[in-house]
Amino acid sequence: MDALVFLPTSIIVFGLGAAIGSFINVVVYRLPAGLSLLWPPSRCPKCLNQLKAYDNVPVFGWLWLKGKCRYCQTKISPRYPLVEAATGVIFLIVFWLFQFSFLTVGYWAFCSWLLALSLIDWDTMTLPGPLTKSGLVLGLCFQISLGYFTDPSWNSVVKYLIFGIGGVVLGLWLFDSISILGSIAFGKPVMGAGDAKLSAMMGAWLGWKYLLVAAFLACFFGAVVGGGAMMFSRHQMGQRMPFGPFLALGAVIAAFAGEAIVTSYLQLVLPVT
Repeated sequence: MDALVFLPTSIIVFGLGAAIGSFINVVVYRLPAGLSLLWPPSRCPKCLNQLKAYDNVPVFGWLWLKGKCRYCQTKISPRYPLVEAATGVIFLIVFWLFQFSFLTVGYWAFCSWLLALSLIDWDTMTLPGPLTKSGLVLGLCFQISLGYFTDPSWNSVVKYLIFGIGGVVLGLWLFDSISILGSIAFGKPVMGAGDAKLSAMMGAWLGWKYLLVAAFLACFFGAVVGGGAMMFSRHQMGQRMPFGPFLALGAVIAAFAGEAIVTSYLQLVLPVT
């Protein structure tokens, strides 16, 4: 891409991502509370004053207000601008990888759903059905569209749709099985039902092969973080820990590097003679 086009385009993409991140903050706060995502407009949760448009500018609004409500001086969590900035960076990385393509738009949506679900799971230990179900449907639509753009024929569309459905079935089967076997082994629930639904959503986007990669990575990261937390006395044995963020991280890595991981693994276990 020409340098004269690259810089302004990147700024626009970051701004778009930050704006989506601002809406993700709304979803994360309001959806678990059963509130409307559209009404009322953004306001201070303490004094209930509606925020001005310029106070809602992603990232910069928080900086202008110095992290406090304009009216009552209540502190505003720095997580809001961090989520906005992180979403902007994610949008930039996806754009740099796939440029002006259908994959860019698709993975923007996928990463946004994963980020919202991760934050909600971190806050509430739940994965809302409306998000996992809508993400699953969107993932199957993504597969259908990808099949059409790859080869505009019914055979290609059906092939990609079956690929996505296979991922959905495997996602449900895999984590439901882990949950059942774990409950039998430990005598108590070891995994929430939402994890299987999130896994099914991931399968719709990734297909069965990359879903397995994502699941392995999620278990690995979860074991490392959980073990580290217990080692430093921040997490007790048997204490619940949200698994959604680890699934989301595994899904992102699988989406962008799944082929390289699978290829490296096959070369390791099946060396060329």
